[in-house]
This record gives sequence, structure tokens and C-alpha cells, in this order.
Amino acid sequence: MTLLRLSLSSLCPYWPAVLLVIVFQVAGVLAALYLPTINAYMIDDGIAQGDIPTIWRLGGYMLVVTVGNIIAVVAANYFAARSAMRLGQDLRERVFTTVQHFSAQRLHEFGAPSLITRSTNDVQQVQMLTFFAMNFLVQAPITGIGGIVLALSVEPGLAWLIAVMVPLMLLAVGTLVALASPLFGRMQKRIDVINRVLREQITGIRVLRAFTREDLERQRYEDVNAELTDLNRRVGQLMIIIQPLIMFMLNVSSVLVLWFAAPRVESGQMEVGSITAFIAYLIQILIAVMMASFMTMMIPRAMVSAGRIAEVLDVDDSVRERESVITEVPGPTRLQLRDVSFTYPGAERPVLRGVNLDAHAGQTVAIIGGTGSGKSTLMNLVPRLLDATEGEVLHNGTPIETLHPDLLASRVGLVPQKPYLFSGTVASNLRFGNPEATDEELWHALTIAQGRDFVAAMPDGLDSVIAQGGTNVSGGQRQRLCIARALVARPEIYVFDDSFSALDLTTDARLRAALFPETRHALVLIVAQRVSTVTSADLILVLDHGEIVASGTHEELLASSETYLEIIRSQGAEEVVA
Repeated sequence: MTLLRLSLSSLCPYWPAVLLVIVFQVAGVLAALYLPTINAYMIDDGIAQGDIPTIWRLGGYMLVVTVGNIIAVVAANYFAARSAMRLGQDLRERVFTTVQHFSAQRLHEFGAPSLITRSTNDVQQVQMLTFFAMNFLVQAPITGIGGIVLALSVEPGLAWLIAVMVPLMLLAVGTLVALASPLFGRMQKRIDVINRVLREQITGIRVLRAFTREDLERQRYEDVNAELTDLNRRVGQLMIIIQPLIMFMLNVSSVLVLWFAAPRVESGQMEVGSITAFIAYLIQILIAVMMASFMTMMIPRAMVSAGRIAEVLDVDDSVRERESVITEVPGPTRLQLRDVSFTYPGAERPVLRGVNLDAHAGQTVAIIGGTGSGKSTLMNLVPRLLDATEGEVLHNGTPIETLHPDLLASRVGLVPQKPYLFSGTVASNLRFGNPEATDEELWHALTIAQGRDFVAAMPDGLDSVIAQGGTNVSGGQRQRLCIARALVARPEIYVFDDSFSALDLTTDARLRAALFPETRHALVLIVAQRVSTVTSADLILVLDHGEIVASGTHEELLASSETYLEIIRSQGAEEVVA
């Protein structure tokens, strides 16, 4: 049902092409069914009696019908291919769009390798089945039923042969398909695994070389590759039997027809042309069974793939916009968190509990705490990468869930904990938040982010190539480019999620000093590990096990929060206390 639902929902907009496929398929099948009858008349009435005009006339009919059959089949395949390609395009677009609205924990649950497989290999399986189904689901029934009717009209005495051979073929092919079906689901999961291993080894190649793990990782890849190969081999061994089995049955059927029809021809009860027509119809019947068997072979794997695609499309807890969304929120910038709690799916306890915050434009709010205290989770709630499981997150007094994603994206500039750049140029990455930004604005943002010098030193400056993930620049350079990208967008709320950790103390200090005049009219949220980064903040929140255990300015926390003092001492920053 999932496979049918996906196909119908995606093919409905292209019903004219689907209708043309059906029309041309019917025309082609009827032409093919008519050929043996013409051939029988030619043998019995033309060749047997030496009637040359009849031979030419019937031969002309056969030529016209054959050409018509070829045109119909080519046209049907053309429109079937177009419809199947559009189905694949539509499914890939729907999967991509759905994934764009996933929450962070949902992305983690599926995993990047699995999502890649679902949007490529799984979609391809459904697409291939749709193409062959549009050909065979029309062709096979008409060919099979029409062949049976016409074969019985030619020679009813051999009906028992059809009644024996067709069920035998269905039983044999059905058994092979039933044995292979459980393997298809395992194959798709193996593809997920091999994609994951390959992705890990490519992205982590520096770590592998640093720890000389190349041989072990090569063996790991060979193991998962061998498992996938073994599954493919086992499926292939079962499927390869189908074609010779069908050919064997076709040949046995022809021999049996000749064996039992020969006495009837000799006694004059049956014409030679009737034998050839009956054999031709019997072959068409068995070919129809073969087409049905081929479809049956493809359906199990496509059903598994369709189920995996539906798992993505049917996710109901991803970050989605409501039916009624707000596209404009007037008033000065204000961010409020009211009794916010968040629990990851399957977790035993919340990551955040009862968090409250009221901040406005012109403030700098810093969040500090130990590892695993929930700092990044709290920051992910602001741009709505996550939705709070309890409580409310308000922008200018409006629940964040009611804001249109485009409005929210224009108001919040995020510099993530793990800086990421996209393949392109320095300029294309910086213009992510503001495509209309001028080169002067880009250089200005780079100056503030302390990245002007190294970009200017690149061969092509702003047009210098950036590799996927920013792997051709250093960690600190990548982090500064991400900060500059947020500055170019000029949002109302800046979210720096531990964005200064890769910078040395001197660069960190210069960057924060340059940031202040640029962001003085905005709300700035900073997650930091170093206490020196947050001492000048207007408000510091101390997180411990998901709860705000203290809040205030640096001076106030020094006097009132033992947790804050412990963080300072753990960093050997006694001079900050002094």
C-alpha cells in the first residue's frame, strides 16, 4: 500500500502521459496477438495452396501490423520512461524538502548515510519498478488472457496443456521470488552501512592517518563490502534460475504441442497453420507469465525502498511550519524562554529543565557550563533547530512555532559549534544570509571577524575556491569565515555557539572588541568554554545538568556562585577572579 500510495500521489499530475502509455500498450499487445492469426491464414490458405496473391496480401497485413506494433511499443516505453523519471524527481524533491524541516535529533536518528541512500538508491528502486509496471501491468494481463482465448479458439483439444504449464511456471517462479524477498530488505540496510563506513573514512582520513588505522579501516570496509556482495550474489543465484527455467518450459511446451498435434494433422483434423498459431499463442501466454514473474521479482525490493522513503515523508515530529504562519513581527527585538524543557527521544531524563530567560536588543547574554550541561541544546532552540518539549520560546512575544521559517532565518544568525562551509567560493559562502551583499560589505565582515588578512592572501581573494566542508582552510580560518557569514546577514539575534574555541586568546580578544560596535543594537547570545570570553557579558547564565543554577554579571557571580568559581579554577584562570 505504501508503494502504491507513493506512486499514485506522484504520478497524478502526469496522468496524460500515463494514459498515453496505456493506450499505446493496448495497441501494441492487440497487434502482437493478431500476428499469429494472420500467419496461420497465410500458411493454410496461401502457402499450402500456392496462392501468391494471398501470400502477398497477408504478408502486407503482417508488415503493417508489425510496424504498428513497433511504433506502439516505442511510444509506450517513451512515455513510461518520462513518467517514471518524473516520479523519481518528485520523490527526491519531497524527501529533500522534508529533510530540510527535520529537527536536529531526527536527523541524528536517521543519519546522513541512510538519508542519502533513501533519496538516491531507494528512489531509484521505486522509479525502476514504476517504469516496468507501466509496461507490464497492461501488457501482461492482456497478452495472457488474449493468448488463452485465441489459443483455445484455434485448438480447444490442447487446453489441458495451458492448464498444466501456466500454474507450473507460476509455482516455480513464485518459489524463487519468495526465497529472495527477505534478502532485499537486508540489502538496503547493507547499502546504508557501506555508505556510513565510506563517509566516516573519507571525512576522518586525517585521524586515520594520525593513528595509522588505514589497514584496520580498509579491512572494516572490505568486511561490509563482502557482506553486501554476498547478499547480491545470493539474490543473483536465485534470480538467474528464472530465465533458463522459463526457456525450458517454453521449449517443453512447444515439443508437447508438436507431439500431441502431429497425429491430428496427419488425420486431417488440424491444419499446420493452426499448430504454428497455437505454439505462438502458447509462447505469448508464457511470456506474459514471465513478465508477471519479472514484476514479482522487482516488487519486494521496491516495497522495502518505498517503506524507507515513507518513513522519511511520514515523520510527524519534525520542525514544520503551522498552517497559519506569521510573516512579520513588529517591535524591538526580544527573546523569552518560559519554563523551557527539552528531552531527546528515548532519553531517560531531560537535557534542559525549567529554563527561563528574558533578553532584548542591545544585550549580550553568555551561557557557560560544564560539558553536557545543555548549552548547545539551548542555543538550538533559538533558531528552531529543535522544538522545546515543554514550555515556550517567544520572539517579540510571539511563539516561535508560528513564525514563518524565512522570517525566523532573517532574524537569527547562527554560528554553529562545528563550523561548516559549502563548496564554492569565499564570497558565495559569505552571501548565504544576504545574496545581495556587496564586496565592500563582505570585506567589512571579514575585517570584524579577523579574517581579512588570510582571505586577502588567497590567490583569488573573495573568489578563492572553498572545498566542501571548508577542508582546504584551517579550523580557525573556517570559524572566522562562519562568523563573517553571520555578520553579512545582519540579523537581529546573533547566536555564537562556542564559536571562538578555535581562536587564540589574542585573536579572540580582538574579534570580541570588533564585534561590540557592530552588534550593539542586536541581541547577542554566546556559548563559551573560556571564562575570559564571557566576562564582559551583560548577563551570564551558569548551566549545570540542564538547569540554570546561577545568573548575573561576572562580578555578581564571583560573589554568589560557587559553580562559576569552580569553572574558573578548573581553567586555571585565577587572574580572572583577581
